[in-house]
Amino acid sequence: MSTPQVDTDALDRAGPDQPDELVLAGEFPAATRAQWAGLVDGVVRKTGRIAADAPAGAGVAKIAWTTPDGIAVRPLYTAEDLAAAMPVGVPGALPFVRGSRAHGPAPAGWDVRGHYADPDPQAAKNAIMTDLENGVTSLWLAVGDNGTAVADLARVLADVRLDLAPVVLEAGTEAPAAAEAFLALAEEREVSAGDLRGNLGLDPIGLHARTGSGPAADSVVDLARRVAQRCAGLRAIVVDALAVHGAGSSDAQELGYSLAAGVGYLRALVDAGLDVAAAAALLEFRYAATVDQFATIAKLRAARRLWGRVLQACGADGPGQAQHAVSSPVMQTRRDPWVNLLRGTVAGFAAGVGGADAVTVAPFDAAIGVAEPFSRRIARNTQTLLIEESHLARVIDPAGGSWYVEHLTDDLAKAGWAFFQEIEAAGGAVAALGSGLVADRVAGVRAQRSRGVAKRTVPLTGVSEFPNLDELPVPRRALPDGPAADGGLPVFRLAEPFEAYRDRSDEILARTGARPTAFLATLGPLAAHTARAGFARNLLQAGGIAAPDAGPTDTPADVVTAFAAAGTPVAVLCSTDALYAERGAATVAALRAAGATTVLLAGRADVPGIDGYLHAGCDALAAIEDVYGALEGSK
Repeated sequence: MSTPQVDTDALDRAGPDQPDELVLAGEFPAATRAQWAGLVDGVVRKTGRIAADAPAGAGVAKIAWTTPDGIAVRPLYTAEDLAAAMPVGVPGALPFVRGSRAHGPAPAGWDVRGHYADPDPQAAKNAIMTDLENGVTSLWLAVGDNGTAVADLARVLADVRLDLAPVVLEAGTEAPAAAEAFLALAEEREVSAGDLRGNLGLDPIGLHARTGSGPAADSVVDLARRVAQRCAGLRAIVVDALAVHGAGSSDAQELGYSLAAGVGYLRALVDAGLDVAAAAALLEFRYAATVDQFATIAKLRAARRLWGRVLQACGADGPGQAQHAVSSPVMQTRRDPWVNLLRGTVAGFAAGVGGADAVTVAPFDAAIGVAEPFSRRIARNTQTLLIEESHLARVIDPAGGSWYVEHLTDDLAKAGWAFFQEIEAAGGAVAALGSGLVADRVAGVRAQRSRGVAKRTVPLTGVSEFPNLDELPVPRRALPDGPAADGGLPVFRLAEPFEAYRDRSDEILARTGARPTAFLATLGPLAAHTARAGFARNLLQAGGIAAPDAGPTDTPADVVTAFAAAGTPVAVLCSTDALYAERGAATVAALRAAGATTVLLAGRADVPGIDGYLHAGCDALAAIEDVYGALEGSK
């Protein structure tokens, strides 16, 4: 069968002349911001969130929100929101917003970096070789108290081609010893110093942040100078902002701290005789990537802009900031850890779009213990999919031109610079850590985040929302504890408070054969109580509390019969406000007579005899603690 021929000349001649530029929706009148705001006001007014006579724009203001840095995020951005002062530039040149390399991560994509913290040297070696054979392109190896013993470094890297696979060390208090051991290993194998890639991982300022003590910033000078002289492709220093992020910081605080730490190392290296560009080439910056994809994208873009500004102020036009983005340990959960697969995917996507040079997606079981081969495989394949199948690395600065992302980049850059200046005014990163300035500022944000988790305005799927009390555990070998953090920044994980209650429930179940239980006193037919019963059950189960219900009921007597079978002194009324008014007081009285010591209500209705309320925005952790207290007090 022959292939039909297309007369392209005839096609060109047919029809009216085609426009040089395609104008989408050109036949429709242009919509104004005021028109859009009016429509939003109408929708929000129907929900009752603003009054009928609220001024124009009230609905838009109602759905706007503020970040922990105080940055106002509006629901709509247009070209009018971009100021001429917002620098964007081109890739590979100041201000580096669009990337530190002129050609972006293409063609091979960004560096897929695996993390290894297994203290068992053979297990660590096996994990490394498996990953290198299946898509990982560099190694981030915990050494010393964090993982592999320094003496085992040669064994773990025995089959690694050090001239092909970049190695990044993370050794905490043993960083100098680990660095010397790595350099000696390369020399022993006759690997040319110029062929070494990766980073020796020196970060005494980060050690101060994590533990409250450590050597001075200039302790890196001797090793760094040797690297600069002999190892053109190797870096010596990591500016690790994960220490601050892991304590619960905001994005701007993470940025400001990283700048201050980077400047601390620059000063030490320049004082030792290196020029600014050579000193900057020895540094790699490590940032967190979170499920807030736009904040992550903007943070990485802002970080390059800010570091470029620092180097410019020091008389250098580069190099661009080398970035390693890591999926946030703060967002990881031990309960329902499978959801971490989705969190890691979003974080990896954001890191790639944001222009990170290297990305680490943590295995889904990272918060539980040593990762298994399956979880490592999924973690590396997440990045392979983003690079190879989604072609994310083929576009330079994919978010560039988004009015929202450009505006957020500028806002974060300004807020980060302000915190950097505050740290510098306090004497620099080490002084600000020692005086408690960094800890105090981060504590304020951490408290704000904790309130959001407690009130479930920051939902954690599988933990504070939609928990499964019957989920099977995911057992893992424990990770090493690492050095004691006497005086260091705390380690913060969003899910921990709810997980502590789940652990408490498991212990009670193992000891007594039954979970703590609160009875849902459902009033009326299914349609009347299902919404509030579902809300109450979701909240209680997030704390490990089982919540059987009465089902459809017609009278208080029906409720009491089911309550007696539940075997608990705690009851929660669940229904509509109309049925609360009709039957609420009588049901509470009947429950009290049947032995209920605590009666709560799902909603906000005024019912006599109620001890507390479960409603949207309430402190769920406090309510869960009250239920545990009532159950224990009844024994």
